[in-house]
Amino acid sequence: MEKDKKLVEQITPMDKDFAQWYTDIVKKAELIDYSSVRGCMIIRPYAYAMWENIQKDLDGRFKELGHENVYMPMFIPESLLQKEKDHVEGFAPEVAWVTQGGNDELAERLCVRPTSETLFCEHYAKTVQSHKDLPKLYNQWCSVVRWEKTTRPFLRTTEFLWQEGHTIHATKEEAEAETIQMLNVYADHAEQMLAIPVIKGQKTEKEKFAGAEATYTIEALMHDGKALQAGTSHYFGTNFAEAFGIQFSDKDGKVKHVHQTSWGFTTRSIGAMIMVHGDDNGLKVPPRIAPIQVVIIPIAQHKAGVLEKAAELKTRIGKVARVKVDDSDKMPGWKFSEYEMKGVPIRLEVGPKDIEKNQVVLARRDNGEKIVVPMDEIEAKIPALLDEIHNAMFEAAKAVREQKTSVAINMEQFKDIVENKTGFVKAMWCGDRACEDKIKEDTGATSRCMPFDQENLSDTCVCCGKKATKLVYWGRAY
Repeated sequence: MEKDKKLVEQITPMDKDFAQWYTDIVKKAELIDYSSVRGCMIIRPYAYAMWENIQKDLDGRFKELGHENVYMPMFIPESLLQKEKDHVEGFAPEVAWVTQGGNDELAERLCVRPTSETLFCEHYAKTVQSHKDLPKLYNQWCSVVRWEKTTRPFLRTTEFLWQEGHTIHATKEEAEAETIQMLNVYADHAEQMLAIPVIKGQKTEKEKFAGAEATYTIEALMHDGKALQAGTSHYFGTNFAEAFGIQFSDKDGKVKHVHQTSWGFTTRSIGAMIMVHGDDNGLKVPPRIAPIQVVIIPIAQHKAGVLEKAAELKTRIGKVARVKVDDSDKMPGWKFSEYEMKGVPIRLEVGPKDIEKNQVVLARRDNGEKIVVPMDEIEAKIPALLDEIHNAMFEAAKAVREQKTSVAINMEQFKDIVENKTGFVKAMWCGDRACEDKIKEDTGATSRCMPFDQENLSDTCVCCGKKATKLVYWGRAY
């Protein structure tokens, strides 16, 4: 049964125009619709179901580690935002302000939260007195607003969904351990749920979060060779605690400031999933976040017994996977193309001949392979095949990342890679902000992270030739 090519023809080939390919995918696969507010997207059911699966996995991981969910207000008084100087300066260009309530002008402007550090700090300052009150391990699921100049669905929008964890601890050591622990949670989620390989490392001083002492990141590489920051975890030290007066009485009776962290993961992850795995036929959704893991397509469904068998298979498969039967009046070829575009991991075909032979045909979205499976084995075969697909998608993405990761020893090599190869550039750095700025000015590439797994590629900085101190991953980024 041939696919219907009409759906595929509506997608711009990624090698021709990657940005348009991406836009075509999010629209044609019914992930989003545009709203009447610039930069705000309507997340449609299929994409929101992916976010729910992401949310469910992360929320479970957080709770296993002792975190509790809370909810903070959407609005932040300007005076509260101003308490931490570096923080407010970092977010000032992106803040949306409310200046009027009803018919009355507000006595003080209200910020629509771009992030909630200041709200958590205000709360903690009121509720923490003793070391026995620590640690506080809080998380919230919400939306935030950042007034972006340029937007793209999922990747950079005026409003987006995320979780933001905010924790306080008695000691520096506990807070730093929390920061790294949560980065590892994000990395494991990205690889085990989204099938996206990531680089773990620390941001440079220039790229760290406003108000943080240290920012850690997981960085992923998209199919077009651009990098994407996929999740971040921040160690604040006592910066916010001192600004907001968050103190506690320690075991020795001394009054001390708490040590603080924050960490966040967003709907940007859906954009990463699209750009890491998709192809010119549409999405490839990793099985563990796929809203539909198996779609059953009845062949010659007008014939006796076909729809009944499809319904029976749905009931059986429903015990081991998320499954749907498409018994609409569309032609099978159209259905094949539609679910290929939506990236459903497994398509199951069943028709009169299959019923006679007590078999079904399974088609993999990741590589197009078709296999014939006895109906009696279906409950065992599908979970194993979903795991096989996940692993294959991860390895394929990792192979692309390795193929698009290059080493530069000097600026001539660096510029050539950025212009002609794209992807990650591994290069040594002296630690000087001036070199970091010059690399961005000359190539458009930014420092993505100083990886935890350091290598000594050379003894000198790729930019200035002075003694190098760190290996850095560089790249043009979303």
